[in-house]
Amino acid sequence: QWTFVESGGGSVQPGGSLTLSCAISRLTLWDYNIGWFRQSPGKEREGVSCLGDRDRSTYDKESVKGRFTISRDSAKNTMYLQMNSLKPEDTGVYYCAAEAGRIHSAARMCSDPGVRLDYWGQGIQVTVSS
Repeated sequence: QWTFVESGGGSVQPGGSLTLSCAISRLTLWDYNIGWFRQSPGKEREGVSCLGDRDRSTYDKESVKGRFTISRDSAKNTMYLQMNSLKPEDTGVYYCAAEAGRIHSAARMCSDPGVRLDYWGQGIQVTVSS
């Protein structure tokens, strides 16, 4: 049975940083499109940052460009989201997700609601507030 275990969330003041981790078992992460999604209060879940299978492509939502960086460590089968210069509007529940390499596109994974994502983490809270 596969598992996605998220960690690294919490509360931080505006301008602060957090790094989210998602440790994955029983999947070869390198072959998957991976991404981080968030659901903010009163909003639908949205793709924040995605990384294509075998690191072929990267996509960041416009509002996080230059502040968030997605990465993976294939040896550890773990994905990360480094978040800098956090803003109150970054508050939400963050989910790691993986798609089994059918689409070969980070942009589609993050922004196309018709793409079926195969695996999801349990979600972790990030709160940015003074």
